[in-house]
Amino acid sequence: MTGPVSLSAPLSGFALAGDTLDRADALRDDADALARLWPSARVLILDDEGRALAQADGALLASEGASLGGGPGASLFLGLRDGVAWFAAHARHHVVATPAWLDLRRAAALWPSFESGVFAMARALLHWQSSTRFCSACGGDITFRRAGYIAHCTRCGKDHYPRVDPAVIVAVSDGERLLLGRQAAWPPRRYSVVAGFVEPGETLEQTVAREVLEETQVRVRGCRYLGAQPWPFPGALMLGFCAEAEPDVPQVDGELEDARWFPFDDIDAALARDGDDDGESLLLSPSISIARALIEHWHAGMRARRASTSAQTGR
Repeated sequence: MTGPVSLSAPLSGFALAGDTLDRADALRDDADALARLWPSARVLILDDEGRALAQADGALLASEGASLGGGPGASLFLGLRDGVAWFAAHARHHVVATPAWLDLRRAAALWPSFESGVFAMARALLHWQSSTRFCSACGGDITFRRAGYIAHCTRCGKDHYPRVDPAVIVAVSDGERLLLGRQAAWPPRRYSVVAGFVEPGETLEQTVAREVLEETQVRVRGCRYLGAQPWPFPGALMLGFCAEAEPDVPQVDGELEDARWFPFDDIDAALARDGDDDGESLLLSPSISIARALIEHWHAGMRARRASTSAQTGR
């Protein structure tokens, strides 16, 4: 088989990028409107570790504003859904009886896409607030405005906005095989696609080529954007690509523990196991991640190409 794999299908199947809120930007400056929405609002409560309040069975526990009392106060306005407001609040501002807490990775696997997406938004914004205590320009004290979306310096007047760190994540193929690497901290035999942060002055395509070359010494010939996933650990935006590359021998220099080309049959077998670990074979990224979606996307393209080739050969 020769030629590039067809990659025309849309990227899908990963968490935190599905149904979302109307962010209702105009309401962020309207304290009276937010106060009116508060009694019937749903409120996600997060603790210092970024975990959300949950029910005993792990389901989301989003209290109504009326049951929490008062008004929005220091809560962060997230947006609207079907006329109902959604807020996020820190546990320090509310008394919570016998709390059960759930981290975002587990929620992404258990909750509906809308709920886990709102949790991701809340976690990223509250983390930004907790790490933005003083003005980076003059060291002055910060006060939050616009329902929590602007950190305003009380000394020099500078406004600071929520930080989002763009990163590329890329399924690299030489036309027959998929390039995967592993970090030393990962479980044994787990491999994933290459990823890295965008640097100042770079295009996304330049970042793809640089990161792949730096981490594996494989030369990228071209790439194409496929989709994105918010990844609030603490505030990344993963921009997914597919790329065609030279069949260079992968070499690592410390950022990755290992990198290698995997043929279709190895990826096919790993996906068929669906995360079950037989103690010997390749393990892939978890299903909530865009990394797994990129791997599955490459696999689907290769499978379609193989089927087409077999049909042509049989005629």
